[in-house]
Amino acid sequence: QVQLVESGGGLVQAGGSMRLSCAASGRTFSTYAMGWFRQAPGKERKFVAAINWDGGTTYYSDSVKGRFTISRDNAKSTVYLQMNSLKPEDTAVYYCARVRATRDPFPLGAWGQGTQVTVSS
Repeated sequence: QVQLVESGGGLVQAGGSMRLSCAASGRTFSTYAMGWFRQAPGKERKFVAAINWDGGTTYYSDSVKGRFTISRDNAKSTVYLQMNSLKPEDTAVYYCARVRATRDPFPLGAWGQGTQVTVSS
C-alpha cells in the first residue's frame, strides 16, 4: 500500500505563496493519478486539485483555479502544490491522496498525516 507524507506547510500572510510536497512510497507511483485535498476546522475534507499519471492533465476546484498549480515528479515519487495569492480562506490541513481519475478525483487508499497551512489576514 502506498504511504504518503505531506510537507511544506506553515504560516504565511495573505497574498503570499507556499509550495507543498507529497512524497509517496512504492514503485507504482508513476502509474496513477494524484490529488490534493484540504480540511478547514469544523468542515469536511474537500477536493483542491488533481493530476494524471504523467502530469499532462490537471483539474482544479473553482476556489483555487488560477492561483494553485499541481505538478509531479515521477522520478522522485512526489507531487507538489504551488499556492499563490493565498487567502485566509485557504487556511486548512492539506492532504494528498491517490485518486480514481483526474476529473473523477475520488480518493483511494490511506491518507497521509497532512500539513497545516495558515494564511493570516
